[in-house]
Amino acid sequence: TLRFLIEEVGQVEGVYPYPDRLAQNFLLQRTASHGIEFLGILAFRASPVWVLAALADITGGGHKLIHEISQALKNEGLLDPNARFERMDQLLDGLAKTSDHLAQTLNLPPVDVPGLRREWEKLKEEVQGIPPKNLPAFESLDRIWTELQQTAITQNRSVFTLSSLMAVSTIAHVPANLLWLSRAAHSAARRTGTVVGGALLDHYSQTLGEISQTGFVEHWTREFRPYLRAAAEQFAPGRKSLTERLFRGKLQR
Repeated sequence: TLRFLIEEVGQVEGVYPYPDRLAQNFLLQRTASHGIEFLGILAFRASPVWVLAALADITGGGHKLIHEISQALKNEGLLDPNARFERMDQLLDGLAKTSDHLAQTLNLPPVDVPGLRREWEKLKEEVQGIPPKNLPAFESLDRIWTELQQTAITQNRSVFTLSSLMAVSTIAHVPANLLWLSRAAHSAARRTGTVVGGALLDHYSQTLGEISQTGFVEHWTREFRPYLRAAAEQFAPGRKSLTERLFRGKLQR
C-alpha cells in the first residue's frame, strides 16, 4: 500500500528498486475506499452526511432526509440498524452508542461525538437570530442529497465513501470561517443575504459535478497527490533524514 501511494499517486520514482508497475485497480480496491473512509470519520463535521442532516433539522422539515442519511450510516455500521432516526439529537445519541465499540473492534478512529454535540448546540443558538430567508431551502438540501446518492451509484461507491472524499476536499478548499456550520451561521446572522452553509452547499454541488465528469479515482488522486508527494519524498534514497542533518551539522562545527 505504501509503495502504491508513493509511486502511483505521489508520482515519486526511484524509492523502490523494482521497475514493475502495480495493478491499476489496486487503488479502486484498497486505498480509495478504506483510507478515504478513515479520513471521513476524522473529517466528519465537513462531510455532506453531517452538514445536510444538520441543515435539514434546523429548517424544520428534514425528518425524511435525516432518516435517509441515517440509512447510509447504518450501512457502514455507524448506527444501530434496528433504530429509527429522524432528528439530529437522535443521530448523535446513536453515534455515541456505536462509535467507541467500532473504534475498538475495527481499529478505526472514533467519531468525535462530543465535538459534534458542541457544534450542534452552537448552531442551534446561532440560528435563533437568523431570518428564515437566510436558511437554506429544503429543496436545495434534498437536491444535493439525491445527487450524492446517484453519483455514489454511478461511481460504484457507498454514500459514506463518497461523502468522506467530499469532506476531505471541503477542508482543503472551503475557507476556515465557513467550514463549520456554527461559524457559518454566525456569519449569516451578521451579513444580509448570506445563506447558512451556502459555501458548503455550493462546494458539494461543484465537487459532485467534477466527480461525475472525471470519476472518483481521478478526483481522489488529484486531491491527495500534493500531500502524498510530500510524504513520499521523505522516503527518497537521496534525502537526508533530520537526524542525519543534525548529526552532520554537529560534526562541521
